[in-house]
Amino acid sequence: MKKIELEWVFYFIKESLPYLSVTAQYVFFSLIFGTVIGSVIAKAKMSKSKIANFLASFYITIVRCTPSIVLLFLVYFGVPALLRDTSFGAWLNTLPTIIFVIVTYSIFIGASISEVIRGAFQVVSKGQREAGLAVGMNEFQTFASIILPQMVKAAIPNIGNTIIFLFKEGALAYTIGLHDVLGRAYFMSGRTMNVHALSMYVALTLIYWPISLLLEKLFKTISEKMQYVHVETVKETELAKEVKAA
Repeated sequence: MKKIELEWVFYFIKESLPYLSVTAQYVFFSLIFGTVIGSVIAKAKMSKSKIANFLASFYITIVRCTPSIVLLFLVYFGVPALLRDTSFGAWLNTLPTIIFVIVTYSIFIGASISEVIRGAFQVVSKGQREAGLAVGMNEFQTFASIILPQMVKAAIPNIGNTIIFLFKEGALAYTIGLHDVLGRAYFMSGRTMNVHALSMYVALTLIYWPISLLLEKLFKTISEKMQYVHVETVKETELAKEVKAA
């Protein structure tokens, strides 16, 4: 029966932690590109065009119904195989594994972020846009100064959940050979014929669990701070109205 060996737990932690930078890279870039994709999908979803709305809904449904590991295999193995007889396919085979991971998770979270953006946009009342236009702002100024800050405030909790999801779900990248935290731990465990596998899992828990909790606490604090700033701004606005009326 396998047992937990503290010396091996610390060994796997020491070996895996330096690869946290790899995990941070695909989380960061997947979030950036996923937000771009999500913004486009959200815009299409809210448009009056039936075709754009249908395509956006189709994208969201398909991606949400596909397990991330299946999408990862389709991107990493499927696309190069489909284009293997082309120069583009040959070029794909030269790309680092992390690029395929970023592409996969950008597509995957793009569907979720589109709904986050759409929900955050709907939180802001239409009257605020009309008020901004009424005082002489153009559409861009109204969006950047009035609508966007409130959207960010509303979206922060879900964005935090998305980052935590990426941090944990991205660990599946080890299945295509990426040496991130989990990939490195599995590689080192394989060199000992997985004799110390239980110690490896304990080590990974001690890495993923605290970081996930810290991220959750961070975004909760940011959300509360933004809520406080919003309340103070509302109070200042109301006070200014009262002074003006007097």
